Order: sequence, then C-alpha cells, then structure tokens
Amino acid sequence: MTHIENIFKLFSKNFIESPLLETFEAGKINLPTGRLIACDPLITNDMAEFTIHFPQGEFPVLVHKERESNCIAYVEIIFADSAIAEWKMATTEGQHLEELKDGEIFGYPVESGMGCFMDFETQDCLNHLENRLFHRKGADFMGIYEEFFHEHFFDENGAIDQYAFLKPDDEKQGNLFAFETGYGEGFYASYIGFDEANNPIKIITEFIEIGID
Repeated sequence: MTHIENIFKLFSKNFIESPLLETFEAGKINLPTGRLIACDPLITNDMAEFTIHFPQGEFPVLVHKERESNCIAYVEIIFADSAIAEWKMATTEGQHLEELKDGEIFGYPVESGMGCFMDFETQDCLNHLENRLFHRKGADFMGIYEEFFHEHFFDENGAIDQYAFLKPDDEKQGNLFAFETGYGEGFYASYIGFDEANNPIKIITEFIEIGID
C-alpha cells in the first residue's frame, strides 16, 4: 500500500524531512473521552468515531502545508513521543481493511472544503449548539457555518485563516480543530501510527499526497 509506505517515511520520525512541506504548530486539541472523530463538520454531524480509542487529555496538533500551493496537505495529532513500529489506516465500526481493493480507502467525505478532528463528546456539543441556535433564531438561522465557524476563519481585514480551534460548549473541556482540506472537496483517509506495544502514537489525515524517495 503506497500511501502507508509514504506515511511511514514522512511521519515516523519527530520531524519532517520533505522540502515540499512546511510545518506549523497549531495548538492543542482536548479529547475528554479519547473517542476521536474526523469529518466534515457541516455535513457529517453523526460521523462514527474511530474504532481505536486514543488517550484522554490535551495533545499537540501540527499542520503540514504543501509549500508550492500553500494548501494543507496533512493534519497530525501527536499522543506520545514513542518510536512508531507500524502504521494502519484508521477505521470506524464495520470497516475492515482486508475488504479494500487496491487503491481503495476508508475515510470521510468533504463537501464544504473543511474538515475537523474532535472528540465524540464535542461532536455531541456541536450538534446541541446547532439545535439551540436553530430553535432560537428560527427563519433567521443561517446555518452552523455562518453562525459558528465563519468568524474563526475570517479576520477583521477579511483575510482567510486556514485552521482554528473552536469550543461549541464553554462549560465542557473539549474543543475541535477545524481546517481547510487540501484543494477542497474530496474523500480523505486517516492513518494511525502505533508503537511496539500497539499504543496509538500519532494520527494523520492526508489531503494531498506528498511523495518521498
């Protein structure tokens, strides 16, 4: 599987060697339950969590941009600094890697040009926020993007930010990390790096495949 081989070469170390990528430390994501979800938050508000459960707490998030296009190629969460022994494609309940044909992936669809990582509890908070806003505003409700996401992606000068941390419920610990997805719409896979004891060390979502020799 060439994607797995490429991911292994790019992300198994604690630094990126490719001159085609520029890396940014975005901040920390808070995962209250460790039940992680990756989705387009505007169209898959009921996306299933990954079958692998991750550690609970705050963890650093890195954004890797393709230098030539300035588009986000990968988003990475780091859970520990242990050596990675193996990478596997992330799956949700009912997905089995042995059923995939060559070139096929499990992942999530993006129609809005935006993806996110968030905890299962945070997804529930986001859904409750959308319902509250809808019932309060009625016909004036413009949709969860305009009501919640938009202000985090555009500054006072109208400039577009490519990623942001958001809290749908200030009384909860969890936040979500939302980001532009590569060149836009598509279907995107995530990959988990495990140590020798089969503990999850990193998770990567790939939007633009950057080859490495």
